[in-house]
Amino acid sequence: MIWLLFLVLAALALAPLGLTLLRPPPAKGRHEADLALYRAQLAELEREHAAGRMDNGAFTAARTEVQRRVLAAPADATGAAGGRGAAVLMAGLFLIPAVGVGLYIWHGAPGVPAAPYVERAAAAERDDALLAQLRARLSLMPPQSEGARQGWLLLGNAERNRGRLDAAAEAFTRVLAIRPEPGIAAELVELHIQRGDNDAASALLGASLRQAPSDPRLRYLSGLLEARAGRPQNARSVWQALLADTPADAPWRPILERELQGLP
Repeated sequence: MIWLLFLVLAALALAPLGLTLLRPPPAKGRHEADLALYRAQLAELEREHAAGRMDNGAFTAARTEVQRRVLAAPADATGAAGGRGAAVLMAGLFLIPAVGVGLYIWHGAPGVPAAPYVERAAAAERDDALLAQLRARLSLMPPQSEGARQGWLLLGNAERNRGRLDAAAEAFTRVLAIRPEPGIAAELVELHIQRGDNDAASALLGASLRQAPSDPRLRYLSGLLEARAGRPQNARSVWQALLADTPADAPWRPILERELQGLP
């Protein structure tokens, strides 16, 4: 059964960590390290005193202080606790995969096979065919009609969701050409930024802000472009002005505050 194989593989993967936990700890603990340091300090004091670089009073006071630290050094108490901790961790290492497999068998569907690559490829082909049909219909519509605008908007969202940013940017450009709108402009600016075309993003952002200077999303993107261009002071100025105009309960206010805090 496949889940039993998963359990065996998990145990094999965790075995090196388990062996590490079972390995005996090194002999030198914190207490012994402290004592070694203090012994070295005492030896150094004796050398300084013997060489005449420290008088008797200073030598006696310093030696007494080091001896006091030796007596006050806490003894190691990690032996038994470390053994118990290692045992607990060892149990957890093997119980967690076993419990996970048990829960999967109980609540999951181990008998259901994963979707093979052929099925995923067929689904992608169907999506391509649907988008091709949409493009064909758009070519027959009046270019400036509301139907064409909605069609290009649908196509742009579909292409962006599939990771085809260039095709998505082309579709949103057509939407914006039919009727300018700050929200669509912001979508296209973000696409340009994701594509790495900051020049196109900056040009579109400037034109859009002239039409909608108070749009918060466009103002935020303006600061983002300034920050990415290596101009943090400009970004700070833009975002601080936006923050001053942002209501206290605005959902984007925490994001804006984090961005401001992250500026150098």
